Amino acid sequence: MGSRLFTHISKNKYIWLAGIILATYLLPYYILGEDTHIRVHDNMDSNIVWYQLLAEHGPIFTFEDAELPQVINGLPRSTLPSAFDAVVWLYVWFEPMTAYTISQTIMRVGAFIGMYLLLSRFVFKQKSRQLITAGVSLCFAMLPYWPSGALSIAGLPLALYLFLMIRKHGWDTPKRHWLVLLLIPFFSNFVLTFVFFLGVMGLFWLIDWYRKKELNWPWFTAICTMTAIYVVKNYLLITSMFFSEGFTSHREEMDLGYNSFERTYELAWENFLYGLTHDEAHQAYIIVPLVLTAMLILAWKNIPPKKLLALWAVNLILATWYAFWYWEGMRVLKDNFMVANTFNFARIHFFDPAIWYIAFALALAVVWRHVKWGPILVAVLIFMQAYHLFGLNEELKYRSYGMPTFAEFYSEELFQEIEDYIGEDQSDYRVVSIGMHPTIAQFNGFYTLDTYNNSYPLEYKHEFRKIIAGELEKNPTLKNYFDDWGGRLYMYVAEHGKDYLFTKNRNEPIEQLDINTDALEELGGDYILSAVPISNYEELGLEYEETFENDQSPWEIRLYSLS
Repeated sequence: MGSRLFTHISKNKYIWLAGIILATYLLPYYILGEDTHIRVHDNMDSNIVWYQLLAEHGPIFTFEDAELPQVINGLPRSTLPSAFDAVVWLYVWFEPMTAYTISQTIMRVGAFIGMYLLLSRFVFKQKSRQLITAGVSLCFAMLPYWPSGALSIAGLPLALYLFLMIRKHGWDTPKRHWLVLLLIPFFSNFVLTFVFFLGVMGLFWLIDWYRKKELNWPWFTAICTMTAIYVVKNYLLITSMFFSEGFTSHREEMDLGYNSFERTYELAWENFLYGLTHDEAHQAYIIVPLVLTAMLILAWKNIPPKKLLALWAVNLILATWYAFWYWEGMRVLKDNFMVANTFNFARIHFFDPAIWYIAFALALAVVWRHVKWGPILVAVLIFMQAYHLFGLNEELKYRSYGMPTFAEFYSEELFQEIEDYIGEDQSDYRVVSIGMHPTIAQFNGFYTLDTYNNSYPLEYKHEFRKIIAGELEKNPTLKNYFDDWGGRLYMYVAEHGKDYLFTKNRNEPIEQLDINTDALEELGGDYILSAVPISNYEELGLEYEETFENDQSPWEIRLYSLS
């Protein structure tokens, strides 16, 4: 038995090595727990708290679009994750950081397995290429994905592999493949990526039908079944949009996309080379030059670089499409078709990472075969990319940036002191935050008038704007940011700009805060939690209550009441 195990490990040594590295990559979450440094943007400032709100306050299941009174005097339930979102249940069953750790593990293991299966079964078949398949899959699994996306981006290779298996084997496809395919929707986002993925699968199905003159019913069934699961999963969003009066979302007033042609051209190249914050492939310095070199090598050998050229072209088209979605010329379309203004069709660029890493694998294979000392060079290139990506581990990256840990960011003990000082039930008063994200207060049970959400009532946006109108007028960038997008319903400060992390080591006073406290009071506001001193608080009719700080928290919070 020991001999068989040794043979198995020796035969699959690159898979075992990749697994050990990936486990090491995930280790900080398991060792440090809440003392882990993790991403703030679109993570601790939003999604984690959305999950926690549902887990602690609900309702999770509801047939009508109920409201959550903890946020903006009643945030519609349909704006938060579905009851059929598996990550929601992780937050129900576990503490927030534990749920986050499990979600990260699922995401990265799914990314590795999916890319490895796709490369080994449909890109490469030679066993000698295991270094490439395991190495590229490891790199893909360590990309700095948007944490709350789960398998939305990281799971695309796995989904593609499953569809290709069904296309190839039909009804003879192993049942476990069908099972995994049916589970993916519960760990991924339809609107973000899979609406595009299923659209592409449908297009390929039609092309197959046209070419072969026969219907591939298993593949069609897979497309329809996966789509149906997403429809059921998003039942509340769909019913609130199409079958009930519901509410008018602030997205109806979104007015994005006024880039000049010159800026659009620049943005296309930026996206092509560097990606965006949610789908960074880190392709610019190793993968792009390598793919170009591989195509030149093939051309020199009189071998058409069809696959590499096709993948290159697809990503260039996606980058261009993304950039042109925000071009001023697209306003004609957006101004005449509401769906083009409220739905982001540019999100198909989230395919980029998977495409780049398939191209990376193909380019490495060219080097392996056609370059002297090719296998050694391949190993060096994989090591360099993996080493770079390992350094982007959340703990390493955000600790080096001086960002707060999970525990520091939410500072539960500090906010407990504030709650105890106020001495009322949290449902009896409303707060807003200045100089810090309002989700920190939400996480700690406070009822907030400010928030960050993908959608909320447009009427509330108009009412809230009255409070911050004075500050918006002083900063055109913030004014456009709020009026044209408005997802961050924040107590903006002109001199702060889009900076919302003012710690006790960086808390210069606001000399002249121009907010409408009467409008704040009319909306139900009782207290302001400010991470910085407000010099003119008396002029605003505020009463300074107390300053709160402790050694474990990065915040020094001043409590002001509306007198």
